[in-house]
Amino acid sequence: MLTSVNPSREAVDFGVSVRLHVRDLLARDLPACTWSGSATHLRYVEEELVRATAGGVDYLAVYTAADLPVAIGGVDYRVSEGAGTLWQLAVLPPLQGHGLGTLLIRAAEQRIRDRGLNRAELAVEEDNPRARALYERLGYVAHGRAPDAWDAEGPDGAVRRYETMCVLMRRDV
Repeated sequence: MLTSVNPSREAVDFGVSVRLHVRDLLARDLPACTWSGSATHLRYVEEELVRATAGGVDYLAVYTAADLPVAIGGVDYRVSEGAGTLWQLAVLPPLQGHGLGTLLIRAAEQRIRDRGLNRAELAVEEDNPRARALYERLGYVAHGRAPDAWDAEGPDGAVRRYETMCVLMRRDV
């Protein structure tokens, strides 16, 4: 539900229907994905799009009717035998909590099934309870913990190694 402010300054909720569709993310769409991360992050996404052309990953996006990406994420088929591993899931911040993440994950799970696999896996940072709650609502179950690390660009433009601990989760699809 979206909220509007009327002239008397009290919030009023109103429903808005928006047509959305899911398709492969394309390199030409990356300039519209700056909300998902830094320039360094977008270079990594661009590299994954190259891998997608070779079939090792699927990289999907939820698009508006104007063909603007509002949620993105990938499925890597080489991480775990017999499973697709979801990663780099992101939703445009003002639209979080409105079902776009669910739509994206369900589309990713369909891609996993289309490859004849029956399990989806993912890792979620331990300090991200909102994302973990979404995954649990969608039927994902924790089965372990593991450290993870990647290069992250700070506000000053410097790239540093980011290290974190993740909860490993999976679901039969």
